[in-house]
Amino acid sequence: MKLEDIVKKAVSQGAQQAEVFWVNSRSTPVGFEANRLKELQTRENTGVALRLVKNGRTGFSSTTNMNDVDGLIMRALAVAEFGAPAHFTFPSDIEFPSVQTHDPDVEKISFKDMVDLGQNMIDRVRATNSELLCESSVSKSYSEQRVVNSNGGDAYYQHSAFSLGVDGNLIRGTDMLFVGEHTSSCRPITDTKAITDKVIEQLELARETVQSPNGKMQVMFTPDGFANAMLGPLLSGFSGKMVLQGASPMVNNLGQKILASNISIWDDPTVPYIPGSRPCDDEGVPSQRIDLIKDGVVKSFYYDLQTAGLAKTKTTASGERSLSSLPTPGTSVLLVREGDTPYRKAIEQMEEGLIVEQLLGAGQGNVLGGEFNGNVLLGFRVQNGKITGRVKDTMVSGNVYDVLKENVLISRESKWVHGAMRIPYILANGVSVSSKGG
Repeated sequence: MKLEDIVKKAVSQGAQQAEVFWVNSRSTPVGFEANRLKELQTRENTGVALRLVKNGRTGFSSTTNMNDVDGLIMRALAVAEFGAPAHFTFPSDIEFPSVQTHDPDVEKISFKDMVDLGQNMIDRVRATNSELLCESSVSKSYSEQRVVNSNGGDAYYQHSAFSLGVDGNLIRGTDMLFVGEHTSSCRPITDTKAITDKVIEQLELARETVQSPNGKMQVMFTPDGFANAMLGPLLSGFSGKMVLQGASPMVNNLGQKILASNISIWDDPTVPYIPGSRPCDDEGVPSQRIDLIKDGVVKSFYYDLQTAGLAKTKTTASGERSLSSLPTPGTSVLLVREGDTPYRKAIEQMEEGLIVEQLLGAGQGNVLGGEFNGNVLLGFRVQNGKITGRVKDTMVSGNVYDVLKENVLISRESKWVHGAMRIPYILANGVSVSSKGG
């Protein structure tokens, strides 16, 4: 049955509004473990979710059995008897921005090519240290999704993604060193030199182990380190859902300056060929750029249809969902504005501090309150403007609203992280550093 027919049938059986969300996906991961090929397969999935409104309440059901349309509608109508009040109207037939999210060349990459890429990354990294145990991953995926509703809304797009990365660990007695680098795109990635160069650089910087400093000091967060430690606590407060619940510290801060003037963060799903990009959100609302923080000032929160209705505002096209869940507000492609200082120059300005590449256990504590803490999985000490070696048994902690409030240095260089965030190197002050024996 066509998606439009499911919508019509749901309305004919008593729904005032109905929406069908359909996804067809195919992924091919290639994985290496302990320097050897471990996984090579293709996974496929197709499913449909029905959301409807009956007597002002929301009903929902989903299935991967495309022949179970009657059951899908019956279950959604039954759920609506007890569903939450609906505070939304589905979008009508509207135009969408042209966003490049699909490259057919991704699907043309063969299993052999993917295996070769994974093995080559391992071989090049281990050429610098044969004791290293490596894992590498290379994956390609294709998906298409469509959202059709009873108000005439109809949104469809295709999406491709290609990702690869390599991780290594070196175990010597009780000492464990972890290094790694990853990247992804909507286009094929066939040159792995940048990835392996980064891992080799990490190995070189970690050659010497030094005592970690203790106390409050300057900490340079690399793009991965910042995404891991700070971005979650910082942006969780911008969720329209959290604001509505009164759980966000941003409730009374709209239009207020909360961070240093050189910090700007926005969400923009229209950036071409980035895995997080899309022409519309998962509710069929056209994508748009949303300024969350501009020059340190809180500019906006992000909403889906339901939370926007409750807040008596407009959706920011931030609805995201899986086949088995109702939409919720979320970000898609986050960008942090770069600064003017080269990364190397920023290090030279540090008298005493750390560079944090990777954290373990980040996201604990009062995240909504802006707190962050975690054990440094990979980090380096800086003394008198020079990296002197790797630190062990070290923890960093603080509150993002405090350490990013003033005197923040942001690098000119930036990097895409996880295919959904573009982040520069960020040097923050007053971060608490503690270590064993310190």
